[in-house]
Amino acid sequence: MTADESALPASDIAAPVEHLQPVTVKERISAVDILRGFALLGILVINIEAFSLPSIVIFNPLAHGGATGLDLLIWKFDTLFCFEKMMALFSMLFGGGLILMTARAEQINPNFKGFYYRRLMWLLVFGLIHAYLLWWGDILVPYALCGLLLYPMRKKSPRALIIVGICFILFSAAIGIGGGSMMGYVRDSATEAQKKLDAGESISALEQSMLRSWTQVEESDMMGERAVASEIEAFQGDLSSVHQKRVQLSSMMHLQSIPFYIAWRILGLMFVGMGLMKCGFLKGELQLRTYVIWAIVGYIIGLSIVWYGMQTNIDNNFDLIHHLTTGAPLNAIGSVFVAIANASLVIIIYKLGWLTWLLKRLQAVGRMAFSNYIFHTLVFTTIFYAGLGFGLFAHFNRSTLIWFVIGMWVFQLYISPIWLKHFRYGPLEWGWRSLTYWKRQPMRVRAEEE
Repeated sequence: MTADESALPASDIAAPVEHLQPVTVKERISAVDILRGFALLGILVINIEAFSLPSIVIFNPLAHGGATGLDLLIWKFDTLFCFEKMMALFSMLFGGGLILMTARAEQINPNFKGFYYRRLMWLLVFGLIHAYLLWWGDILVPYALCGLLLYPMRKKSPRALIIVGICFILFSAAIGIGGGSMMGYVRDSATEAQKKLDAGESISALEQSMLRSWTQVEESDMMGERAVASEIEAFQGDLSSVHQKRVQLSSMMHLQSIPFYIAWRILGLMFVGMGLMKCGFLKGELQLRTYVIWAIVGYIIGLSIVWYGMQTNIDNNFDLIHHLTTGAPLNAIGSVFVAIANASLVIIIYKLGWLTWLLKRLQAVGRMAFSNYIFHTLVFTTIFYAGLGFGLFAHFNRSTLIWFVIGMWVFQLYISPIWLKHFRYGPLEWGWRSLTYWKRQPMRVRAEEE
């Protein structure tokens, strides 16, 4: 699951180029870049499973990847601190990025609106290429689509933005509960209808319809054991089977998941992020005491909600419908608190001047988040997908996969600062700007910018 270039500081935008020049390193907002780098690396903790294992394992460890001992412990940690938490923070930063951009850009050029929408158009293009040619778990497409709705809200108060965002988040949870409840009704009705047939009784037309519907669900390769077997077979197969499965999963994401659930949640998180950026929270401008309070409150409330939802999933043997109606909504709500607590903890460390060596490297990772995000895809689809890659899909448990994550962390924390010593942007950030302006942008760092 993405990268967010639109969360860059306002002075990093040019519209037109001759009037508004890219920001220098000294002008960037360090806390925002650090948070973005932290969130991006945290997202990989979850994405590594989507790269290497059947998609259902993210909420159901019994499906594959190990469900005992260290494997189960890793899954629990991921669920509590990372699953939907890091993406929530990243989405908030994306929304907050619009506030940073417009704060300076509109003062210099009143036509910034057209520039903003052109940027999103190219983000959508990148996302579609990423989804259908590289990896089905792309997040750029929903970011681009949701971003289209942010601009009219840019001048609202922080309070209004946060309230609207919370409403969208709760609405997305309600949609999930409704969809899961409907599926549960179909399953229960089909079960009762089958019992009647087994007892030699007749069933109504409605019961026949329910039975047919649930049978189609069970016989599809979209859930349960069939889904697991289908993904393993496809991603361990040849180039054609990999591509067909990727297109199938991407199409499901774009036609079902995004419009009926993901978009509402992401949009809500973006609105919250706009509010948090406006009030200075994400920029690290508030008092240290405020961040300490939010870290404590966020972890207590958020982890309690997420833990309860996770435990009910375990108690119900990871039943899909229970997950949709209970586990997933609780995690979705709790993840917002945990995301804010995670951000607060990072800002506390930043404001106290601790771990400066690490924060500087996280800042570099965040400055080229788009390139680093796509690099994850290029490396891990090569390792885990067949065809052009090594075909190691479903070969490793979580306790082994964590080493792939750590290896990528070390590499990007090391290489990102080196790259930015010589270049202004990551390669994809540079390409995005050049396409947006229809003009090749300067790439090399000038002496005065260092």
